Amino acid sequence: MADIALLTGRTMPREVPENGLLVAELGRLGVTVEIHPWDEPLDWAGFGLAVVRTTWDYWSRSEEFAAWAERTARLTTLRNPVEVLLWNSHKGYLVELAAAGVPVVPTRLVPRGASDAERGRVLLAFGDDEVVLKPAVSAGARGALRSLAADDVSAAHLAELTGVGDALVQPFAESVLARGETSLVFFDGAFSHAVRKIPAAGEYRIHLHHGGSVQQYAPDAAELAVAAAALAAAPAATSYARVDLVQLPGGPAVMELELIEPELFLPTAPAAAGRYARVLADLLDAR
Repeated sequence: MADIALLTGRTMPREVPENGLLVAELGRLGVTVEIHPWDEPLDWAGFGLAVVRTTWDYWSRSEEFAAWAERTARLTTLRNPVEVLLWNSHKGYLVELAAAGVPVVPTRLVPRGASDAERGRVLLAFGDDEVVLKPAVSAGARGALRSLAADDVSAAHLAELTGVGDALVQPFAESVLARGETSLVFFDGAFSHAVRKIPAAGEYRIHLHHGGSVQQYAPDAAELAVAAAALAAAPAATSYARVDLVQLPGGPAVMELELIEPELFLPTAPAAAGRYARVLADLLDAR
């Protein structure tokens, strides 16, 4: 059995560039790796470390994933730690970050089953502004809608979202159209590298499957400070992390804190995979 299990989803790709780079770097350090779906019935205690990587289906099976993570954390070293995975799986963490003084995109959390009046009051608070409505448990902008808060389509979409789960309402950050989002990547709490994600023309979603593009980026001191503050507010230290920021009139703010299965853009920074591998190898040595 290998030293490390890199975890994917049953219908997710195992051979992705990031995994290949990481496996190669770990091999240079004498660390053996196997890639397995997280829900595969394995002897998890036989691995020295289980690392969540491309479990991109977790959000659609969130309760099952949470139960698996709690079980697996009792059998081996799970990274990120189970308390981080559970906390980060629901985007209500943005409200907690704001309460802790971390600059975030203003976020209203609307609970599942909210009444017509409750949903109406939330949308009314945004006046005639554009908003983004999204599920609190999701990934890759699935279920997101950009619309005027006062439009009937916003009310209908929010009703649909809260019919099956919690939802978020946020003001639309206009800066995304001009400058996109910046993603800062950290390993063991230390900054590694960053990219800027640019949406396609006429699109606001920056993901590659929506036509977005990625370029290398050097963050400024304000962006680094906001990202560090967000990580410091997480319930435990992280082995890997990606902090997605947008520019608001008052400065950079957290759009997402990705601590479960983020793309880490390893190919954009030649030394990044080696830094990540060293963090994982050190975790093995520390057991």
